Amino acid sequence: MKSLRNVLNQLLHVLAGVSFLAMVALTCWQVITRYLLHSPSTWSEELVSYLFAWASLFGASLVTGERGHMNIPILVDRLNPGAQKAFHIFGELVAFAFSAIILVYGGIQITQLAMGQMTSSLGVAVGVFYVALPVCGVLNIIYTILNIIDICKPEKTETKEA
Repeated sequence: MKSLRNVLNQLLHVLAGVSFLAMVALTCWQVITRYLLHSPSTWSEELVSYLFAWASLFGASLVTGERGHMNIPILVDRLNPGAQKAFHIFGELVAFAFSAIILVYGGIQITQLAMGQMTSSLGVAVGVFYVALPVCGVLNIIYTILNIIDICKPEKTETKEA
């Protein structure tokens, strides 16, 4: 399980990093074409906005894998370890349900609907860019399952050597 998590983490780091670098390069291109060539590049601006959405979704999947999603530990930290474990599993199940219903199911629906629409500058079906929703939903589901497995593992106790 740890190797699967490592592979997914590396893949998402690369995808998020490449998206970010492409956004930087395209934004620089926009500035050059607008102010130096006096002929603004419209396609690059549109592509940057889609890449931003992709990078955000990839980043959200990474956060899910690290169990770094928002929480309020003030109450949970006061509970006994068994109740804490139950609350952590409940949180992962909520993330699982959100990913399955909103990102995967809803993402597939919106992707199919948007395949008939073309982007204004790129001339590509909008649905191509929406594919990131169900893909990241599946990644989140995998991460939540891995997180639940990790939460359920018994904690190792330290043994003192004489």
